[in-house]
Amino acid sequence: MVTYAQLWQADPGAWRAAGAAWSRLADAVGQRAAALGAVAGRVTDGWQGAAGSAAGDHVRRLRAPLDAARSAFVETDQVLSGLAAALVRARGMLAAAVSSAGPAHVEIDRSGRTAPDVTVTGIDRAAALRAADRVGAGIADALHAASAADRAAATHLDRLAAAAAAGWPTTPPRFRPPLGARPDAVRRWWAGLSETERRWLVVHQPAYVGRLHGVPVAARDQANRSLLAGQRAALVRERAEAVRTAMPRHGAVSASHRLVGLMSGIDAVDARLRAETGERAYLLSLVAEDDGRVVLAVGDPDRADNVLTYVPGMTASLGAVRDDLSRVEAVAARAAALDPSQRTAAVLWLDYDAPSFLDEAMFTAKAQAAGPALHDFAEGLRATHEGPPAQQTVLGHSYGSLTVGTTVRTTGLAADDLVFVGSPGVGVDHATDLGRPATDIWSSTAPNDPIAYLAPGWREPLTRFRDPFDTGPYEHLWFGRNPTDPSFGAQVFDGDAHGHSGYWRTDNDALTDIARIALGPEHQSEVS
Repeated sequence: MVTYAQLWQADPGAWRAAGAAWSRLADAVGQRAAALGAVAGRVTDGWQGAAGSAAGDHVRRLRAPLDAARSAFVETDQVLSGLAAALVRARGMLAAAVSSAGPAHVEIDRSGRTAPDVTVTGIDRAAALRAADRVGAGIADALHAASAADRAAATHLDRLAAAAAAGWPTTPPRFRPPLGARPDAVRRWWAGLSETERRWLVVHQPAYVGRLHGVPVAARDQANRSLLAGQRAALVRERAEAVRTAMPRHGAVSASHRLVGLMSGIDAVDARLRAETGERAYLLSLVAEDDGRVVLAVGDPDRADNVLTYVPGMTASLGAVRDDLSRVEAVAARAAALDPSQRTAAVLWLDYDAPSFLDEAMFTAKAQAAGPALHDFAEGLRATHEGPPAQQTVLGHSYGSLTVGTTVRTTGLAADDLVFVGSPGVGVDHATDLGRPATDIWSSTAPNDPIAYLAPGWREPLTRFRDPFDTGPYEHLWFGRNPTDPSFGAQVFDGDAHGHSGYWRTDNDALTDIARIALGPEHQSEVS
């Protein structure tokens, strides 16, 4: 059992730094593994015949233990970073309990025992005794949380050490469900595999594991991280080839620009994955094709009490991912500040082809195409979550709100609450048309967000906006009734005057309200 003094003295940052050190080691091992793969290719290319093939196969076999070690090191980072996050929460719980002691006339000794202040007498003393019990219970909850996290981390590390001592996995599972299989069926299949079989899949088929809904977040993160360097290297080679073979042509310049954008996006994702402070990030998907797609979580959704999934809108792409990453970071940080006792994960879900230009954003096709993928992702989060179900919130911004609304109507969406911010309409005229209580639907649009003055229908030019000080926002927008209009029926919260992209600014009350919604019913009553 972690003691009162030990928890006060605990340094979560040291555990986070230890995890980051294992992550750096994983990167170094990954580089060595990639170098061996390149050597194997050169051996095969330059040495023909049976002997050359055998030599190439031998070099490739040397890579397998390095790939397995890299995965184990990433897993170690996950465990230690998870312990750090748990200690941050436990210390927050402890601080909250201790801070309530003074006003309640409760004293706390060095071991964490509580008692009424000696100066309190009579009826006030009876109240102080009850307060002492409450403060003591809060301290006990914090110590239990820290102790449970400590035991879980130790058990996981022991299991990982035993797996390494037993040798690297060499046996594949006999059956693998196809991509697109039902997440709950995938979860049952994964749970039925041996630990050795799971590790084999992560090491030898990372592209498959990383995209399979129903596989736990930790395994998907291990798999996708192992692919990142290779994806960037492939883009570098593709750009060099495009420049070499077709530089005079405009198409080559355009292709080169796109590839540079994708590389920039991968660099931004990689930088967040390497961050050594704050909540650890988990990479659930990255596709470096077309405009690029990425799914990244701040905090582990499988172990969180609350999960907010953010769906961005027009112009969202891998190359422009930095702003979207900062938004999920802001929500996770604000939720942690509001309630440190709860674990809140925030997910950037950019696994669809968002509109790049206005002529694409005028239509619902992009939103409709995204529906099945968003549905499967949300179902996957439900299937892999550990313990009691998490509070699941899905937030759509701008065109992303249409994507969320369309998904709810066409395929269904596993979410307890829906949030629409800066919305051009969500495809329906009333909150109840989304098939759920209006109390579960929230909306906000800043008074100076031009999206609220976007003329509806084809008879009004897309570029026509009204003076915000004229008669207020339109009741009907491009894709249906304005979800902040009283007649829509949603719960409306304030969006300060920071324009179309300012909802996540730290000085915007909308950010606090979004975090309160994500934290669930206990905090939703405080939404302004």
